[in-house]
Amino acid sequence: MKTQFLKCLPIAAMILGGTQTSQAQEKQQTISKEINPPLFSGTPGFRKWSFGLNVGALAPFAAIGGKNDFSKWVPKLGYGASIKYQASHGFGIQLDGVVGELAANNDKLVNGSAPVSPYRSFLTKMNWSASLSGVITLANINWSQMNTTVQPYLTLGAGAVSYTPRTINNAGTSEGLSPKATAVSFFVPVGLGVKLNLTKSVNLDFGYTMAYVDNDNIDGYFKAPYIGDKYSYGHIGLEFSLGKKTKPQMATHNPPAQLHHELTAADANLKALFETSEENMRKKMAEMKGMHEEIAKMKMDIDGDGVSDYFDKCPSTNRSIKVDGAGCPLPVVEPSKDTIIRITNTYVITEEDKQIVNEAIRNLEFEFSKASIRDRSFPYLNRVAEMLVLKGFSLKLGGHTDAVGSNAANMILSKNRAESVKNYLVSKGVNFGRIEAVGYGESQPVSSNKTAAGRQKNRRVEFTLY
Repeated sequence: MKTQFLKCLPIAAMILGGTQTSQAQEKQQTISKEINPPLFSGTPGFRKWSFGLNVGALAPFAAIGGKNDFSKWVPKLGYGASIKYQASHGFGIQLDGVVGELAANNDKLVNGSAPVSPYRSFLTKMNWSASLSGVITLANINWSQMNTTVQPYLTLGAGAVSYTPRTINNAGTSEGLSPKATAVSFFVPVGLGVKLNLTKSVNLDFGYTMAYVDNDNIDGYFKAPYIGDKYSYGHIGLEFSLGKKTKPQMATHNPPAQLHHELTAADANLKALFETSEENMRKKMAEMKGMHEEIAKMKMDIDGDGVSDYFDKCPSTNRSIKVDGAGCPLPVVEPSKDTIIRITNTYVITEEDKQIVNEAIRNLEFEFSKASIRDRSFPYLNRVAEMLVLKGFSLKLGGHTDAVGSNAANMILSKNRAESVKNYLVSKGVNFGRIEAVGYGESQPVSSNKTAAGRQKNRRVEFTLY
């Protein structure tokens, strides 16, 4: 049986070496795709329960436990199973069960002579053993790789073992335990081992447990000074993690690796946010550039006739020629020979003219918070345009707002509304140079801004004929 166990060691070493190499290469190249819970969020996002199956060698011997009652121990095959609950990254509670046999003899000489003992050998059947131990996981924080592959551990606990010993005395007679064939004793298991991650849910377990029994008859031999017997169990097995595969095992989880992963993801998100902001900024700059070009185009007057090229329907008009609001020359009426031409610069503003302006003011409406004129105001502005073209009056447009909003925004809005009225009148043939558009914002209220009616009166465009 010992030979069979020793033959398993090279195979286990090959599995260990191959597993470490393949996993190291894989985990150095890619970050685990497991859905790890956020850091500092507690333990609910981990798999905590697992069970294991193992096989190994049982021997009435402990590596750090003192002397035994027989000089030569003989390894026997043992079988075990375990259930573990991982309470935290570094600590778990594990229930173990082991069955098998213990055997030893006195074939080994002591100081050159055979040991003094009434027995040649013993064979004890371990009916069952059960123990509850605390498991301390070591080195599950790995700073060299993204995930931990190897987890050393230590165990300490308490349990009970049921055993049936049979001894062979020097006369060759088999003897049993008196007065009962089977006994149950308390024992303390102390162990160490290492687990290797084969997959996300399976670990390869190498362990060695030393059991200190609170009785001196597990080998069937009471021997002074009646110090408790001990035995050990060296095993290899598989541990299977229970729960959703998307959750990581708590014992194998590497917090520094997750911190690195989350920081990398945060950096990527921040970089994407900056790139989006830069793209939006480029679009805004392009829009502003387009607006500046449009404004420059509207201000341009190459022929110097006082009408912007944007509205000038007759470009390249000589500066000396009088033009209408569209930049086209005014018609020249050739007087008859008997006509007396009287040149005057005196214009009389009649009550009818004032009435036309007042109606335009009362019926002038804009879109909410915009400089766009509503369609219902156009007929009244058309009458003002006809009057200006016919009589040659000059017009000053003063834009005003209420006190809602900032001073700067109100100043811009009032100026834009006055300009909007000017541009409309120019489009209807009024001379561009005879209209002045000024914005006063909220600086010249005609009523209180504390009431809706007062604010309505303050939102206006004043027409001043001269």
